[in-house]
Amino acid sequence: MAGGRRSVEARRRSGGRNRRSKPRSQSCESKSLVPKHAERFKTLPEYPLAKIPQRKRELLERGLDVIDLGAGDADLDPPASVFTALNDAARKPPMSRYGFGLGLVPFREAVSSWMEKRFGYPVNPLTEVVPLIGSKEGISHLALAYAEPDTYTIVPEPGYNAYQGGTLFAGAKPYRYALRPRTDFLVDLDEIPSDILSRARILYLNYPNNPTAAIAPLDYLEDVVARCRDLDILLVYDNAYSELAFDGYVPPSIFEIDGAREIAIEFHSLSKTYNMTGWRCGWAVANPEICATLAKVKSFVDTGQFMAIQAAGVAALESWAEFVPRNVAVFKERRDAAVRSFRKAGFVCDIPRATMYLWVRLPEDVPSGLFAERLLEDEGVVIMPGSAFGAGGEGFFRVSFITAPERIAEAARRAAKVLANLTAGVA
Repeated sequence: MAGGRRSVEARRRSGGRNRRSKPRSQSCESKSLVPKHAERFKTLPEYPLAKIPQRKRELLERGLDVIDLGAGDADLDPPASVFTALNDAARKPPMSRYGFGLGLVPFREAVSSWMEKRFGYPVNPLTEVVPLIGSKEGISHLALAYAEPDTYTIVPEPGYNAYQGGTLFAGAKPYRYALRPRTDFLVDLDEIPSDILSRARILYLNYPNNPTAAIAPLDYLEDVVARCRDLDILLVYDNAYSELAFDGYVPPSIFEIDGAREIAIEFHSLSKTYNMTGWRCGWAVANPEICATLAKVKSFVDTGQFMAIQAAGVAALESWAEFVPRNVAVFKERRDAAVRSFRKAGFVCDIPRATMYLWVRLPEDVPSGLFAERLLEDEGVVIMPGSAFGAGGEGFFRVSFITAPERIAEAARRAAKVLANLTAGVA
């Protein structure tokens, strides 16, 4: 026993090392212990809004007056009825159980009713609606079912980054189509090489458009639907801004186009229409086969949304006729202020007929990333550089008119100051 105790004490004094153990080699010590990333992860760019909240917080702590015109996240309240609906539903024990893919049936029914009322397009609430935890997750996950290695998706740039992200996670290749003013920021399929079109599985379209605020005429959509039918391409129509329109413009559903039902899926969200970005509630509409495909993917990813959120979604949709016109009137006031203020400050921009965005041109010799960085660091104004939405966005920046007109005007004045410094060579 004494010998055993001595050997234990000896090992303790030596740090527990056995005399027969060999020291680690230098190569072993220097080797990284971080697990290796998948190749698909390495292809992902930085998400443009990911780091802004932390930097904004740091600037606020420094005492800087920050004006945030970055994310499409308005400082307005949702309909009052959604709070009551959420509170009432959350207290019911069944709401705390799994929602699974079915979710709250009244939410599906409210979506079906709204689609028919708004677009004249009736859908079966049980087979032609997919509830989503925000439309972003549905858009991102859909590519897993339709795209694969050695195939393409057609991704407009500038555009919503979820299109590219979903494609890359599926192992497919995004064909980045640059949206240009000469085509009114519309995707012209005739400009895409035939060998790409023959291997394309998905075409992403978003009109009214983020970030350009472009709108799509019906005859254009008719042509796109016909081409997708001929090419056997799934048309993913992101209609998140269908209710934020001005000056009498009424954005259509893709399902108002004959032949779309067989090849299209349309995404909607409560985020922009009802000022409910943080609630993460949306839906997709398509024929039963496409809906079942997305639902199957989601069954391996989530187990349904908190159903009390969907109960609040019912209340939001039921408030549509009363709430949305008032909300749009506020956004119109802010749009007018944004156009007026940035034009007065010397910038060039069109008057958007929809969305909550102003797409503002920069001089050719001013990189949008540098302009956005200097505007944030020097003047405390958050905007999105066009390059954050893909290479096709270079030469522009996006302003979200999401706050009071006087704050937008102040942001424009600060932007003019930064631009003057940059063009004068003052970094």
